[in-house]
Amino acid sequence: MSVTAAAATYEEVLGQIAEMSEDVVVMTAENRAPIRGLPAVLGDRFIDVGICEQTMVGAAAGLALRGRVPVVHALAAFLVMRAFEFIRTDVGIGRLPVKLIGYVPGFLSEANGPTHQALEDIALMRGIPGMQVFCPADGQDLALALPAIVASPLPAYVRYTAQEPAVMHRPFVIGRAELLSDGADVAILTYGLLVRESLEARALLEARGIAVTLVNLRTLKPIDVSIVEKAARCRLVVTVEDHFQTGGLHSILAETFLRLRLSTRVLPLALEDRWFAPGLLPDVLRKEGFTGKDIARKVQDALLEEA
Repeated sequence: MSVTAAAATYEEVLGQIAEMSEDVVVMTAENRAPIRGLPAVLGDRFIDVGICEQTMVGAAAGLALRGRVPVVHALAAFLVMRAFEFIRTDVGIGRLPVKLIGYVPGFLSEANGPTHQALEDIALMRGIPGMQVFCPADGQDLALALPAIVASPLPAYVRYTAQEPAVMHRPFVIGRAELLSDGADVAILTYGLLVRESLEARALLEARGIAVTLVNLRTLKPIDVSIVEKAARCRLVVTVEDHFQTGGLHSILAETFLRLRLSTRVLPLALEDRWFAPGLLPDVLRKEGFTGKDIARKVQDALLEEA
């Protein structure tokens, strides 16, 4: 699909895709904020089911069976958990090309309590055979990824983000990570909003003479095996994620290391068996220890323990 994604919003790119392909249907469970302009563009191909995530996913599966490509939107916590059986059974078993867009995943749920925090979404979605999992770093990264995601014949789960980019991103390819820097001491593997914090951590570490490989993973399923192999050559691999430690990037890395017979020291930075305290995003990052300064300090401490 040839769309203008580099400087466009998610809504603009999705609208362009839908205008070029009459098979694309946009659905929402009364979560219109990022796509409020699309009803006027799409008419009957924009469907709001109300606060009924299970109904939305079931209807999307039915549309997909009839040749449509539904792009569905809801809060991530309710989309992947309330409608999990429908995603697994109606979409997953048939490997239908339904695209699941989860709003406010991870720390982006900031002011909400545990009921609204999607911190197991990646673990749940990647466990479904055939399901692709995408975690763009920011709004630009999401816009660049969207044409390939919609064009894929497989189902997909996307962690939605509209954050301003901290870097200018390279073209998106499914299953290929984005290498932001190449250093021999530490490999920081991350995704989503924590790419920004990891960029700050890299700058602080490099100022102290520590060479950093920094990777924006973009796609967690399929994982970029070549970048994992590259990371394993560093003294320390650090996984940084706003997700439970179980089932997320740390688990993916461990599984990939085992399959490839790789071994190196790994420092997981994730939420270990706990939800986070609600607050404004900068406060959440500080309280939970995920600011760039926190990440750099933890990496340096780990290297000193090794010395």
